[in-house]
Amino acid sequence: MTNKGIEFRNVVKRYGGENAPVVVKGISFTVPKGTLTTILGPSGCGKTTTLRMIAGLETPSAGQIFIDGRDVTQLGPAERNVSMVFQSYALFPHMSVIENVCYGLSVSGVKSDEALERAHVAMVAVGLTGFDERLPSELSGGQQQRVAVARALVLEPSVLLFDEPLSNLDARLRRSMREEIRGLQQRLGLTVAYVTHDQSEALAVSDQIIVMDGGVVAQSGSPSDLYERPNTEFVAGFMGEAMLFPGEAFADGSVQVGALRLKSLHPVKPGPVKAAIRPEAWSISPPDASGLSGIVSKRAYLGSVYELTVDTGLGPIFVVSSDVDTVWQLGDAVTLSLPSRGVSVVPV
Repeated sequence: MTNKGIEFRNVVKRYGGENAPVVVKGISFTVPKGTLTTILGPSGCGKTTTLRMIAGLETPSAGQIFIDGRDVTQLGPAERNVSMVFQSYALFPHMSVIENVCYGLSVSGVKSDEALERAHVAMVAVGLTGFDERLPSELSGGQQQRVAVARALVLEPSVLLFDEPLSNLDARLRRSMREEIRGLQQRLGLTVAYVTHDQSEALAVSDQIIVMDGGVVAQSGSPSDLYERPNTEFVAGFMGEAMLFPGEAFADGSVQVGALRLKSLHPVKPGPVKAAIRPEAWSISPPDASGLSGIVSKRAYLGSVYELTVDTGLGPIFVVSSDVDTVWQLGDAVTLSLPSRGVSVVPV
């Protein structure tokens, strides 16, 4: 039995003839069986097209797609044992919850008794016991989301796909639903591919993140790999709003950025580099401390953090501080430093 739940080999997708623009440009990746991989990237990067090719809703222009070791490149959605949860949930408004969950089984010819039994198992898994007769219009957004997940689960797919599943929910519900999806995936050992443009969502739920940019895979790896060790300026900037500063790397692993001497998180060749520094990594001290001098030019209080812009010799720096007891005023002189953590370095 292969450990590769989903495998792409040099997959290309263009819409139209040979001269049409290429949306996905020869990408290769693997989603190991029983894991959750997030395909992350800005609008138009090719992530949803990639997900639709896994589902069989789009056919590659070139390359091969394998699911559980079987070549499914030319197979339609019904032949792939794949279920998809759409952004809009796509529930049937005139059907009750139990009818929605049973629907896929009914059209597959499963007897009604067995379909009901399997539907109830799926509803227990997503915490919807007792909601059988409700209509979608009587449910909250989070409950509708669970019905969509139950309807996908009941088919016992080898691969479960999510297309921006949380984008219609408010912030608190988004957090609890992503925890539920992750818990469900781990408990049932599901192979999941999950598309989002939200970096924090990707970091929270994933075993692996694939960052796409302009139809190619910019980088793939674990959440900590991509956050701590981005290998391009695009990935560094996209994963957590890192700012990039020109610097010089030295043989001892240190990096000079303006007046600051920092350590690199990973081995780096001596020479010119760019240091990726995240807003929350900065520490703010009084103006007479050692570090990078600056003046507070913008500030916003967000309850649990302050967002500040500090004008420095390196230019304006965006800083997120959890020190909400200190009230900074516009025009305050401060010192920025990076006390504890090293910096990610990307080659120039």
